[in-house]
Amino acid sequence: MTKPAISAGQGEMPAGAHDILINMTVPLMGGRWQRDRIVLGESLPPTMAAAIARSGKVAIALSPAASPAIALNGTGRIALAYDPAAPAAARPALIAASAQGGWPVAGDPQSLALLTLAERIAASDIPVLLEGPTGTGKEVLARFVHNLSGRADGAFVAVNCAAMPEAMLEALLFGHKKGAFTGAAEAGEGLFRAADGGTLLLDEIGELPLALQSKLLRALQEGEVLPLGATRPVKVDCRIIAATNRDLAAEAAAGRFREDLLYRLNVFPLRLPMLRERAADIAPLAFAMLLRHAPQTAPGAPGQPGWIADAALAMLEAHAWPGNVRELENVIRRALLLAGEAEVIGPEHIIFDTAVRPVADAAPALAPRGPAQCSLSDVAFASEARAILDTLSRHGGNRAATARTLGISERTLRYRLASMRGAGMLAAGGAA
Repeated sequence: MTKPAISAGQGEMPAGAHDILINMTVPLMGGRWQRDRIVLGESLPPTMAAAIARSGKVAIALSPAASPAIALNGTGRIALAYDPAAPAAARPALIAASAQGGWPVAGDPQSLALLTLAERIAASDIPVLLEGPTGTGKEVLARFVHNLSGRADGAFVAVNCAAMPEAMLEALLFGHKKGAFTGAAEAGEGLFRAADGGTLLLDEIGELPLALQSKLLRALQEGEVLPLGATRPVKVDCRIIAATNRDLAAEAAAGRFREDLLYRLNVFPLRLPMLRERAADIAPLAFAMLLRHAPQTAPGAPGQPGWIADAALAMLEAHAWPGNVRELENVIRRALLLAGEAEVIGPEHIIFDTAVRPVADAAPALAPRGPAQCSLSDVAFASEARAILDTLSRHGGNRAATARTLGISERTLRYRLASMRGAGMLAAGGAA
């Protein structure tokens, strides 16, 4: 990945002062979409930081400190204090800071590869189909494609196709003439025309009724819409990005989704993995949520947490995240509330939406449950726990070798084994 050109704040940053942190982080901060957008400096003066922010860039003031802290000092203005002796601990925070302004947060190789591909797709005008479970960040990726496209100056319009009745959705999408139906006291242009020259995101496209699917297909093929009550179609020019958490090929096979519409939308599919499948995104996302929801103030100021402890991050990395990024946001908001005036979010402040269910080889814990009792997260966690125990067994209980084989850190493995022991699936003192 091309290293972004990061400015140095007009000489404010001493040469080499933060090279270790920058050199290990900048290659993870994206390609063209980050280039010239970030200004790093040593304790940037407020007036300079404000001027940088007004120009549309993000000003990140770096400073050495015994106690690390990150804070949002205003729109596009972030202060990051970190321990120069432990730069790796500050890398997730710097990744989060660089994504300010609604850009994706990515530290995992899978996510970085996906963004690189999306950047190339953005340069074209082809339809895009975003697939992935709920809460994985499909709308963020759709905005990313829009912002890097030639339509960036146009409108980005998003609609949830599952959020309203069919009749209302048709009028919302295609527009209507005055008096076209009861209550239509005024004409409505519709979202296709609102997105003219820009991008239209059709979220939850798999929920679109069949009758509307045929009208959507015509709009895509002909580049025109027919408002309700109108007799002449209206030309529109908008890029379509569709998003779904369903398997549209299976829906088409079952007759619930038009196959010809699927082929029209599926020009270039992008699949977003579940959060637990991209563990290196968890810490940067957690810091991004901290920046989003913590009060704006100076780093380390009393009355707000300014950092997330390593032990808390390990707990987050060990969780199965059935609710994906949305669940992570809930957990961080809850932790901010529980932390109160503490300077650091610790493990005691982390409470998950759904308790971690470490299910392993204990057959009684996994057996004979009826379909109504077995959730998807139960199944996923059971598979993960079995994989851990099987790998441990193959390596004769060697945790370092097990962690390497599984692609996780020893710290993450230790927390997962502790959770399994707490659930009675490991003998006290066993395996970990």
